[in-house]
Amino acid sequence: MTYLAKPKFHHPGLPKNDLGYTHRDYEGTVSTLCAGCGHDSITASIIQACFELSIEPHRVAKISGIGCSSKTPTYFLGNSHGFNSVHGRMPSVLTGANLANRDLIYLGVSGDGDSASIGFGQFAHALRRGVNMAYIVENNGVYGLTKGQFSATADRGSKSKRGVINTDNAIDLAAIALQLGASFVARSFSGDKHQLVPIIKAAITHKGAAFIDVISPCVAFNNHAGSTKSFDFVREHNEAVNRLDVISSRMPIEVKYEPGSVEIVEQHDGSSIALRKLAADYDVHDRTAALGFLQHHAAKGQIVTGLMYIDKNADDLHGHLDTVGVPLNSLGAEDLCPGQAALDAFNASMR
Repeated sequence: MTYLAKPKFHHPGLPKNDLGYTHRDYEGTVSTLCAGCGHDSITASIIQACFELSIEPHRVAKISGIGCSSKTPTYFLGNSHGFNSVHGRMPSVLTGANLANRDLIYLGVSGDGDSASIGFGQFAHALRRGVNMAYIVENNGVYGLTKGQFSATADRGSKSKRGVINTDNAIDLAAIALQLGASFVARSFSGDKHQLVPIIKAAITHKGAAFIDVISPCVAFNNHAGSTKSFDFVREHNEAVNRLDVISSRMPIEVKYEPGSVEIVEQHDGSSIALRKLAADYDVHDRTAALGFLQHHAAKGQIVTGLMYIDKNADDLHGHLDTVGVPLNSLGAEDLCPGQAALDAFNASMR
């Protein structure tokens, strides 16, 4: 694999955050994804979020699986820790790392193929256990690296670039995350940086399992008419507040629209997606209402974006298991081998 290096120097007048870092300090290598890919917009939002939070890059561990989405950690936080695992196994690797060192900030980056198919079981268990992480799924509804087959998040009735109709029901990862007990659930659109950056910041600072489903159109295989990741089939259910002009081919798509509104976003090929942003008076603390809200608007063909649910009093896996309060690599021999008396007392407590 070839990586393109960025110049080390930058303008001395670049804005700095509270730590004295510039935006460039949170970047990685040059992206090798298709020009205009929504995943690169998500990368830009992660970089901006970490810059605004004044996070020290070396305090971040970014874990990914396999797929276009799982390549993206290479393109941000080049000075952080990173591990690219096998297909669908990112959650278990992240869980193990988190249990060993609770002092790091964990970013799990995955895709709809990585998390909703081969990794669906691992996705479920990481969320139900409350692993302290920001779990980001870059959701385009296709397997981009293997030429555009439907993923498990592709809607029933959607059409592939080759004209094949999907006959399988879709998995709504945000709805599943709510049912599994994730204490922070949100959805956004890769082109809506004004919404996505604050959501990522909130997910990073949240204690517990934070999940973000980011709709990220694939410019190579899933931006055509008939694709429900373009959402052309739902236009009759929505009224656009501000309709955007068609943006030139192979350029990133950006959008800004008001809470509570529906926005029709023109795609590269002239098709459209319909996005609904949660209203300002939406109750983010009602898990049951959040599920009903998702299903109500899904029936109208609307993709709900924004923070859907958060538990302000959530605990994480360390709290559930009452683990030691320091990273395991800081424990000495006396801590790890406390002696026969301690072992006897532990065995007695388990009887």
